[in-house]
Amino acid sequence: MGHGVLVVGSGSPIGRAIGRAFAAAGDTVVGASLEPVDEPAFAVTLVADCSAAAGATSAVQATVDAAGRLDVVVLAAAAMPVAPLTETTDEQWRAALDATLGTAFAVGRAALPLLPPGGAVVAVSSVNAFLAAPGVPAYAAAKAGLEGLVRQLALEYGPRGIRVNAVAPGMIGGDAIPDAAAGYPLGRTGTPEEVAEAVLYLAGAGFVTGAVLPVDGGLSIASPAAFLRADLRRRWGIGG
Repeated sequence: MGHGVLVVGSGSPIGRAIGRAFAAAGDTVVGASLEPVDEPAFAVTLVADCSAAAGATSAVQATVDAAGRLDVVVLAAAAMPVAPLTETTDEQWRAALDATLGTAFAVGRAALPLLPPGGAVVAVSSVNAFLAAPGVPAYAAAKAGLEGLVRQLALEYGPRGIRVNAVAPGMIGGDAIPDAAAGYPLGRTGTPEEVAEAVLYLAGAGFVTGAVLPVDGGLSIASPAAFLRADLRRRWGIGG
């Protein structure tokens, strides 16, 4: 029997890929996003602001109605304003925190009472939660908060048999950006499908909880010196 899966943030390339991965596994997948989504993998698509209690509750209920159950919740919603902190507006700051952290709070509050033992929550974080990059203070703060919430929920709901984990992608789909793969030991950026594979794994990894799994081509293990120093690049053949 397939699972009932809710993907919040289903309109992004990563959200769509996650929906396709679960549907291919035989699950009934409901997608929720701020805009209409045309993706056959979703049995139901819902336009809802899941950072608000009403939207979160409607998304959870839509999954129960479509699948007869709720087994997996994927938190993939985000907003990434690009500006230094001194130029970030109040609206941008709130939008980033609401989209990622507010949505995780509201959906988690609505979904956790319905998840059975063996149920799972998987959040989509980012390497920006623990690796600083210029121009994304609101996004980084939101993702770091999301990882803190993941650990908290894993601790509190583990005794009920509910697992809570996160994936932390590096750059996804950066082929059109010059030098986007610089700093990635695998020599390339990732794909939405590779993030989806990791989410699918964590949803079924029965003895893994409270973990943040990097899906970043090795970016988070690399010293900047390995890519900034020409002598090291030549010695080890890194980065071409």
